[in-house]
Amino acid sequence: MEIIVKNVLNLRSMLRPIYYKSIFIAVFILFNNSLDAQKAELTSKEIVTKMLKSINDAERFKYNLKITERGKKGMNHYESAVKLNRHPRKIYLYIKGIELLWVQGWNNNKAYVKPNSFPYFNLSLDPLGSLMRQDQHHNLNDMGFDYFGNIVAFMVKRVGNNFDDYFKLEGKEYYNNRSCYKIIINNKDFGYETYTIGDYENLTSIARKLHISEYMILELNPKLNDFFDILKKGQTLKVPNAYAKDVTLYVDQLYFLPVGVKVSDDKGLYEQYDYHFLQVNPKIDDAEFTKTFKGYRF
Repeated sequence: MEIIVKNVLNLRSMLRPIYYKSIFIAVFILFNNSLDAQKAELTSKEIVTKMLKSINDAERFKYNLKITERGKKGMNHYESAVKLNRHPRKIYLYIKGIELLWVQGWNNNKAYVKPNSFPYFNLSLDPLGSLMRQDQHHNLNDMGFDYFGNIVAFMVKRVGNNFDDYFKLEGKEYYNNRSCYKIIINNKDFGYETYTIGDYENLTSIARKLHISEYMILELNPKLNDFFDILKKGQTLKVPNAYAKDVTLYVDQLYFLPVGVKVSDDKGLYEQYDYHFLQVNPKIDDAEFTKTFKGYRF
């Protein structure tokens, strides 16, 4: 009898860890299912609101960016590794051997660039100049999430109480190796209109005023050569009445940042931006925004 009791006690002792482990696993699964249920309950407006807040709150980023943009001769593709500090604004880019450094208030606010081809010496270039803007939709000042955050915020304000008619949550999707909410913005009223140029306006100021893409204005007005054409008061331009016809946002469920943005007009895909290996508020030493940093080759 004593042997039987000992065996039962030993068996109970052996099973106890398995029992508690099973309880832990069950609680863990229940907790995660509860979190998923909470996430699933978020509305499209709540997700967009949280996204805009996250864009405003984050201070530093590291990520790899893949860009697809419709250009004059078809689709252009670019890739870069990015370090970005928002306040004060500092940017380091690595693009296939090319390195770029821009720091607010430094180098006369010009980008310091090490090219990977002729002339093989470092250059100081205007971020808004023709060399750095050639056949590209955006300038260096648009780098990060703020630019598109402002575009989306304007859309939210414009549609007002009709938010759900324009913003649709299409569930969750695994995108760029991240669990994301998929938000579709459909500008059902998308079209074109005539804009009359006022005093001292240029392509960029018009685009910012109307919250539209300045590159799209170039596309729509073939007589314009580039962003720097002089515009005269009273001159008219064809412009879109919204930034895009359709925008697809892939909003990361952890960071609530748009790790994927697809923009289309009536011709099809206009531009696409994919963020990979995103780090939010990582430690970035001030030295990493200097040309003498040991990891760089300026």
